[in-house]
Amino acid sequence: MRLLIVEDEVRLAKTLEELLKRQGYTVDACHDGISGLDSALSDRYDLMVLDAMLPGMDGFTLLRRLRSEGNTLPVVMLTARADVTDRVQGLDSGADYYLTKPFEPQELLACIRLLLRRGAEARLDDAVSYGDLRLENGTFRLSCQERSVRLSRREYDLMELLMRNKAQIVTKEQLLVKVWGYDSEAEDNNVEVYISFLRRKLTHLHSAVKIRTLRMIGYCLEVES
Repeated sequence: MRLLIVEDEVRLAKTLEELLKRQGYTVDACHDGISGLDSALSDRYDLMVLDAMLPGMDGFTLLRRLRSEGNTLPVVMLTARADVTDRVQGLDSGADYYLTKPFEPQELLACIRLLLRRGAEARLDDAVSYGDLRLENGTFRLSCQERSVRLSRREYDLMELLMRNKAQIVTKEQLLVKVWGYDSEAEDNNVEVYISFLRRKLTHLHSAVKIRTLRMIGYCLEVES
């Protein structure tokens, strides 16, 4: 699971990052509202921990903008603003949980587990299909008739992007940004390695769907007759 922290207090953000990484999560942090919104809209994250008082764009505005885009990313607001009016504003803006500072780490972790569990249950039936393939969001399983394999998170993210675009071309740059992130040091060869992993799994599944390479451009799916 990949989590996003949007918190302008760098020391607190680092503390939260270390806490969550010890639980096995992959964690990224932003320190202002504008970059936080851009990251939240990237579809790379499973949950966001969001402060209210942020430079550039406050957390309430960020959250309203996120929800106006139809984005359902689970959000925990973690803020020093403890008045009832602030809590109401946060929840009305679209927060799934409102936790005030100072906070108990165990409560934050329990809240995150709850929201991630709800999200996983909601996504179980949110499968993507193309050709003879079915990709299950909640289990990361790629199936072809009676055969199936479980993908790694990165394999899943790549395959989902390709399947949602169907036969349309997805550039390497798009794959790098969507799967590895804007600030990643990943390069074209990282994409090529994971594409090769997916091709082996498609072969194992005996699928008619193939990943086609468009030299110097990117990839698309095609169904062999």
